[in-house]
Amino acid sequence: MGFGVRQFELALMHRMRDLNAERVEAAIEAIGASRAELRAAHTQWTRILHVRKGPAPLRAALGPPSHRGPQSFGSLTCEVLRWALPSWPELAYEVLLGPGGQVWNQWLVRPGGPVTLTFEELTPWRCVVADVQASFPGAAHSEGQAPHHWAVDFTHQDTTYRARFVYGLYQRLDVLRR
Repeated sequence: MGFGVRQFELALMHRMRDLNAERVEAAIEAIGASRAELRAAHTQWTRILHVRKGPAPLRAALGPPSHRGPQSFGSLTCEVLRWALPSWPELAYEVLLGPGGQVWNQWLVRPGGPVTLTFEELTPWRCVVADVQASFPGAAHSEGQAPHHWAVDFTHQDTTYRARFVYGLYQRLDVLRR
């Protein structure tokens, strides 16, 4: 069985299920997939990543990137690759490659840059890490508790929240302090 865009999206959703199982269930139903297909895509993707490193598995699964270009971080220039995915049409799956071609980061981003959101507009699967950072001054980033998880802590109306992300895509909001 080949591994293409559908299977890649299902592999991403498998990890998203850690934080937002209901949303993943709705999504797999909407695209006509089963839980077995979700698990199989995750297993196959994990197997592929153990054999092939760098961006090659993504190119094989998703085809050529829709965007490829340099990105500077101070005096360091990295390469950015992006692919459009049908399940998240306003976003792109971005891979940041270090100078030696190794994958430094990979997650969903908003290609045109972050948007500023109100607190009420924080909707699962509609915003990314950069959107939350741009929307809530003083937001602090931290790694999540599992692979490809990320968190952003911020305060809104005297309450501190933790926005949780998987592959850069917003999944849920937890209250830290009132």
